[in-house]
Amino acid sequence: MIRRVFKAFQYRDFRLMWIGACTSSIGTWMQKVAQSWLIYQISNSPTLLALDAFLGDIPIFLFSLVGGVLADRVERRRLLLISQYTQMSCAFILTFLVGFHVVQVWHILSLSFISGVAQAFGGPAYAALIPTLVDKEDMPNAIALNSIQFNAAVTIGPALAAPTLAKLGETWCFAINGISFLGPIISLSMLHIRFLPEKTTESIITSMKQGFGFIRKQSAMEALVILAFCMTFLAIPSRTQLPVFAKQVFHQGKETYAMFLSLTGLGSIVGALTVAWLGNIQQKGKVALIMLVVLGASITGFAWSTSIVFSCVMLFITGAAMIAVFAAVSSLVQLIVTNEMRGRVMSVYNFAFRGGMPMGNLLTGRLVDLYTAPLVLAVNGLALVSLAIYFLFGERRVAKL
Repeated sequence: MIRRVFKAFQYRDFRLMWIGACTSSIGTWMQKVAQSWLIYQISNSPTLLALDAFLGDIPIFLFSLVGGVLADRVERRRLLLISQYTQMSCAFILTFLVGFHVVQVWHILSLSFISGVAQAFGGPAYAALIPTLVDKEDMPNAIALNSIQFNAAVTIGPALAAPTLAKLGETWCFAINGISFLGPIISLSMLHIRFLPEKTTESIITSMKQGFGFIRKQSAMEALVILAFCMTFLAIPSRTQLPVFAKQVFHQGKETYAMFLSLTGLGSIVGALTVAWLGNIQQKGKVALIMLVVLGASITGFAWSTSIVFSCVMLFITGAAMIAVFAAVSSLVQLIVTNEMRGRVMSVYNFAFRGGMPMGNLLTGRLVDLYTAPLVLAVNGLALVSLAIYFLFGERRVAKL
């Protein structure tokens, strides 16, 4: 059973990428916890908290299509290295600003945007590189294991951030994140595989059009892209607004916020392990939509909860359902696309998937200011349930996959 769950680890290059990415993701989540808490402590504003998340994600919406074209035109490993060095520099600049007590909210927001730009160009290259490290039949397992490393970081990162914040302060969280980028940098330098693109005289616009054309020819791909946007638009704000629930709803401190994040990550690990164990199952689309119903229901349950214990249970279920949906939909996209179009098509998918995050965060943050966090997130959860029911019984292109 264990060998089946971790089957993609038999590939050396995939193991290297997994270890490097996991190391970096742990550092990133340590910074996310410290950064969100720092912004909220300075400003006491849910809107600025959401704006930080928006600025970190909006570059992916703006630039990932160009990043996808580049991922099909240049060596993907080189593109990823540039992205890692840029994000490392941002982490160390923030370390300096906080360490010398000169940091202001606009500094944090600006660095979030620059890091987001780096991710916009590195993300499509990473998404296109991972499936080339394993055989096609092991691709769903590799995608699930890749989700595990990210969500293991969501669990470990906040768990490490809480005592680091309490004993050493935000400066050390940012410094550790900067150092953690050495993980993927070293891993990338050790890879055997190389993507050597064919030379082309086509313009970037023409290449982008080819990516959109490929999606239009695949009847289910358009539905998957729309679904990706809607589910991140409605689901991700539930994670972004956790500091508001910890401080305003439950009147607790950063330890409760870190616990909420860790439980969400722990649920995601369980969900990803389950997806990895199931492997290349039939009816992925139907399974994804059923889990989307569970995701919406658990977000609504968390939003209305008045008990920390019940909230923790709902967050665990939310994490498990969220990663099950994301992994299933990503697997469907990766299985449909061809390798020569992978960078462009995955950039369109990331354009939708990641584009929903900043827009959902910004709108939800504003609505939380006007109404309340429980009410707004409850509505988001119910909207997710309605979306899943529509794709299950109305527009059935995804359900048939």
